[in-house]
Amino acid sequence: MRLLRFPERPPQPTRLETERLLLRRPETADFQKWRELRESSRAFLQPYEPTWARDEFSTANWRTRMRRHEADIAQGRSLPWFLFSHDHALLGGITVSNIRRGVADTGTLGYWMGEAYAGLGFMSEAVKAVTTDLFTTHRLHRLEAAAVTDNDASRRLLLTSGFQREGLARGYLRINGQWRDHDLFARLAEDSAPTDRDL
Repeated sequence: MRLLRFPERPPQPTRLETERLLLRRPETADFQKWRELRESSRAFLQPYEPTWARDEFSTANWRTRMRRHEADIAQGRSLPWFLFSHDHALLGGITVSNIRRGVADTGTLGYWMGEAYAGLGFMSEAVKAVTTDLFTTHRLHRLEAAAVTDNDASRRLLLTSGFQREGLARGYLRINGQWRDHDLFARLAEDSAPTDRDL
């Protein structure tokens, strides 16, 4: 008798808790908090992000964004999280995208933080939790990240989170309408985890 083999369910973003944060997958009901945080942080975020759409804050755009998240999760291509304080304020987001399995077991880390919460160590806390989860629960071998060369805060975050700089990519991504050089970073599952003092 031949046994049927059912495909494994794609991995889901793990609900994570840290000392100050709750990390969970984005939900449709998060729209208002997301819009308010992104709008209030526009000048802070735009210099380091792709050009925002004209309808960036429309409900239609949000629904499209949520459908894309669901499709990417279902296909095993990405794992998105929103960062919340324990009093339910949305602080930012972190995503591992472009997940490649097989001989690579690699993903690309990206993140954003609302201006009011930047520089307070929240993203360091989130990156530590997410990288630990990715290397253990999701069994990735390598995480890659890129930072615009003049984004000192992002570069410092990656270095103190155990990533190593691996080189420079010229004209790597079109950021705010211009092709920008990026420093490339990576961390391997077997790399030493940073200590709390590093964070």
